[in-house]
Amino acid sequence: MGVWRAGRRLDGTGDVPAPPGLTTWGRRQRRRDRRRWLLAAVATFILLNLLAIGAYANARFTPDHRAEGPAGTATVPKPVRDGGTVVDFPDGRLEARRMPPKTIALTFDDGPDPKWTPQVLDVLARHHAPATFFVVGSQVARHPELAERMAREGHELGIHTFTHPQMADLPAWRRKLEYSQTQAAIAHLTGVSTSLARLPYSSGVDSLDDASWPVVRETGRWGYVSVFNDTDSRDWARPGVPAIVRNATPDGDRGAVVLMHDSGGDRSQTVAALDRFIPEMQARGYRFTTVSQGLGQPGAGTARLDALDRARGALLVWGVRAADGTIRLLWLLLIVVGLLTLARTLLLFGYAVAHARRRRAPTWSWGGVVTDPVTIIVPAYNERTTIAAAVRSLATGSHPGIEVLVVDDESDDGTAEEVERLGLPNVRVARVPGGGKAAALNAGVALARHDLLVMVDADTVVDPDAIHRLVQPFADPRVGAVAGNVKVGNRRRLLGRWQHIEYVIGFSLDRRLYDTLHCMPTIPGALGAFRREAVRAAGGLSRATLAEDTDLTMGIHRAGWRVVYEETAVARTEAPVTLPELWRQRYRWSYGTMQALWRHRRALVERGPSGRFGRRGLPFIALFSVLLPLLAPVVDIFAVYGLFFLDRYETVAAWLAVLVVQVVTAILAFRLDREPLRPLWALPLQQFVYRQVMYLVLLHSVITALSGGRLKWQKLRRTGEVAAAHTQPVT
Repeated sequence: MGVWRAGRRLDGTGDVPAPPGLTTWGRRQRRRDRRRWLLAAVATFILLNLLAIGAYANARFTPDHRAEGPAGTATVPKPVRDGGTVVDFPDGRLEARRMPPKTIALTFDDGPDPKWTPQVLDVLARHHAPATFFVVGSQVARHPELAERMAREGHELGIHTFTHPQMADLPAWRRKLEYSQTQAAIAHLTGVSTSLARLPYSSGVDSLDDASWPVVRETGRWGYVSVFNDTDSRDWARPGVPAIVRNATPDGDRGAVVLMHDSGGDRSQTVAALDRFIPEMQARGYRFTTVSQGLGQPGAGTARLDALDRARGALLVWGVRAADGTIRLLWLLLIVVGLLTLARTLLLFGYAVAHARRRRAPTWSWGGVVTDPVTIIVPAYNERTTIAAAVRSLATGSHPGIEVLVVDDESDDGTAEEVERLGLPNVRVARVPGGGKAAALNAGVALARHDLLVMVDADTVVDPDAIHRLVQPFADPRVGAVAGNVKVGNRRRLLGRWQHIEYVIGFSLDRRLYDTLHCMPTIPGALGAFRREAVRAAGGLSRATLAEDTDLTMGIHRAGWRVVYEETAVARTEAPVTLPELWRQRYRWSYGTMQALWRHRRALVERGPSGRFGRRGLPFIALFSVLLPLLAPVVDIFAVYGLFFLDRYETVAAWLAVLVVQVVTAILAFRLDREPLRPLWALPLQQFVYRQVMYLVLLHSVITALSGGRLKWQKLRRTGEVAAAHTQPVT
């Protein structure tokens, strides 16, 4: 596609002039752009915060039994070491208390769990046994109905932190947050707050050491009562129901705080053991109670909270649930991206290879040699740097009967004069009023002397036999348009190499696939051939979109003509040399494609050739040219997310697997296009910069589409590098 100075409404209502300087239109456009980017920034900020909340709430924890042993107990007071199961610091004084004789406080850690907690609650209800559940705050946020049921059925809730971390390894502010967040979640769901707490990775007081004891003291200063256990059922090891019952049973008539788990793995043995343990102990005269009631302080475990505390809890709960929903959505999108990528890769490999073999077979022919004269239309606006090389390569081609028609769109840099100075007999210049590229091409179609038309951008240099090869498919009377093989000529810099890789994959594989499926979306403006009759049947080049070449190609399909790809017709174009210029070009391409798809949407329900193209081509193009690139950032989002918050080795392995698929695809494309593989060293680097720019460009295009703004055509700066080297081989 060339670049033009005329502005255009993105809603497709026609051209608007691009005013000089910063006019009222320009100021409004800049305000719209700022609003769009502010909207995108806010959305990105929300997404990042939700991912951060999700990463925090989904922090992995190991089962309690995997905690390391004591590292020394010199600082742990003797009353605690001797078995003070419940450790409190009322008024700063240490108190270590036990359950009374014949009293059992069942405690459950790590829940609530949507599968096992309800079964535990059912057993407790059947035997009329209250219990204390030390809940993980993030799980409470995810399963609020279970926390509400616990409170409703008379059970007590305690704090087992929000994410189950090793508390001794955290700074004080984070430890306090682990408690307060869990308390806030409980308060929002039950209306009360608990003062009971149990450290993760703890069991009896014998697990306390010099590293964890300061945390217990700190917990007491914050007003929490630390609860340990007297007997550990060791249900996490799944030793069997008899062993769990045996481990949980206290000696003689001693009271006990019994440790069990209602989450963290398969708890079927815990449920079965509980159903035996409770009636057996009741038969021995034991009573079951909560921790607070067993200590004779029924109100010690709960405290009423004000509306502000409950509001904080509500925000926390909804934040976690929104974060989980966002992560689930991203996982779903990742699956969609994976399936689409797999489908695209399989289609590319299958159809592209078959296409190449068919075209390279000795028996392949379009039906005869085409020698009909050709008019090459070159629209130009301020292309003095490149126009001479482009016109010379076109006018001296090997095809007989070439006419080059340069349509000058009111250039003010001497473009037309530069062409006239060449003095080539088969070249003429038509000066037309400035109206944009589509208007210039329509003028060229009207002024052309021949019925076979080739449209070439003014920054493009073609191979000597490119035009002759390009028109050979017209030997088939069903062919209305032919796409040439456009390559990046200025590929010496890194940005040029990245675009070169993109062009080769796009033209060598994608166009072969589209050609086979008869749904070629675009005849590139850099090199494309048309029958005049097909152009007229499509209604000419429309000024309703920013991608006039895509719009025209779809119109030709709908008019019943075949659109094919001729890979041997090679041209080299000058790609943008800076990221801002690349952004402007791809921004226009992306939005123009969306416009064209929308403009031809009626083909989905029409009959005949239009309907066949609409039902086959439009969904295919929308899936692989718009939806897949739009969703592709999910891969990188999860790569970064996984690197910090998931298994790093798995994340790196998955990312490398995706890269390998891309490398294999690129090698295939380069081999089919007979390109040297040397530039592919830049492919891994492309993932970190170039691909991100393309994501943002597409996002910018979508935001523009949704906001209904305007976009003006912009003139890219030409270096003339391709023009200067058009007689030299490109390496």
